[in-house]
Amino acid sequence: MVEPTTARAVEHAARAAYGRLVAWLGGRSRDLAGAEDALADAFAAALANWPRDGVPARPEAWLLTAARRRMIDAARRRRTREAAVPTLLLAGSDDAEHDFPDERLKLLFVCAHPAIDPAARTPLMLQMVLGLTAAAIASAFLVSPAAMGQRLARAKEKIRAAGIGWRIPEPADLPERLDAVMQAIYAAYGTGWDDAAANPLADEAIWLARMLTDLLQGAPEPLGLLALLLFCESRRPARRDAAGDFVPLSRQDTARWSIPMLDEARRLLTRAGALGQPGRFQLEAAIQSVHAARRETGGTNWEAIALLYEGLHAVAPTIGVAVGRAAALAEARGTATGLAALDAIDAIDGAAVAAYQPYWALRSTLLRRLGLDKSDAHARAIALTSDPALIAFLRAAPR
Repeated sequence: MVEPTTARAVEHAARAAYGRLVAWLGGRSRDLAGAEDALADAFAAALANWPRDGVPARPEAWLLTAARRRMIDAARRRRTREAAVPTLLLAGSDDAEHDFPDERLKLLFVCAHPAIDPAARTPLMLQMVLGLTAAAIASAFLVSPAAMGQRLARAKEKIRAAGIGWRIPEPADLPERLDAVMQAIYAAYGTGWDDAAANPLADEAIWLARMLTDLLQGAPEPLGLLALLLFCESRRPARRDAAGDFVPLSRQDTARWSIPMLDEARRLLTRAGALGQPGRFQLEAAIQSVHAARRETGGTNWEAIALLYEGLHAVAPTIGVAVGRAAALAEARGTATGLAALDAIDAIDGAAVAAYQPYWALRSTLLRRLGLDKSDAHARAIALTSDPALIAFLRAAPR
């Protein structure tokens, strides 16, 4: 049995550096599958060696060295000219002795190559860059783990077989890849936002969004994405009370929101809006900006939020946006209007609704307000939640 301290050190290294490690290894070997396998072996070696030798001062460098050696050994065993290329590329570098470069943004654009199935691009980025498991990704995309595993395997094989270039595309090629990259960063943030224990994922997503705005200076949607993440992150301290209980947005103490983050988010959104090219992430950031205004006004302009959701739903008709729109309509134009909007979602995509927790949580609330039976919706909302604090909040909600 692995000592708890060692297990925690390995887990921390995996969360903090998985994406950077696999990007570095894959970038030099042009072999994503081999990079993943070698890194898995390196983590296994850490679990075996660190209890005996102690956790190294620089765990990431130790893991990189171990994984690189495994890739070199594997390439030499294959004894082919093609396999010698990653051997030379890996062996000729001394990055393990220094701070190795952060190539995650490059890997994001590799995974967004147009030759890869569009349905696999964002999941592939979440696994390769942030180390999420196929099961976790499947849950976020409302599909089975087996189906997601097959989707990811096919995408990796496509990269290997097609010899997809390991580079950030030329400016003319960016538009067809940019949206998938931004979706992956946003999805990564959502994973870290929902799970308090996965906070590093939220931090990584914000860092990647900053890298993206640096790469594409003057592009409005990356600015909107970063603004959106900062608006949301500014509220993190208020999402739990002193006892660790969940606090919904409407009840949060705005004095606990981060003023520097709010100010930066507003500046970014203003810069994006001045470019005159509105898009999904700018609209989502604008919605969060209206929520943020409650800190100064003491109230929420629900009609403004409902109108912004109408525009957002027109350009990004996802189930998450549709549920958010229904919630805004309920507040701005009456509970019955919001419930009708929810019913419309169910009629269009009942399969997605069945596994989407926010739908059932909102439905339970709206049914209660109308004095209707909410028991089924309430039970489903609880069953689809894994966060203990949120479960406790839902169970304590008025019957």
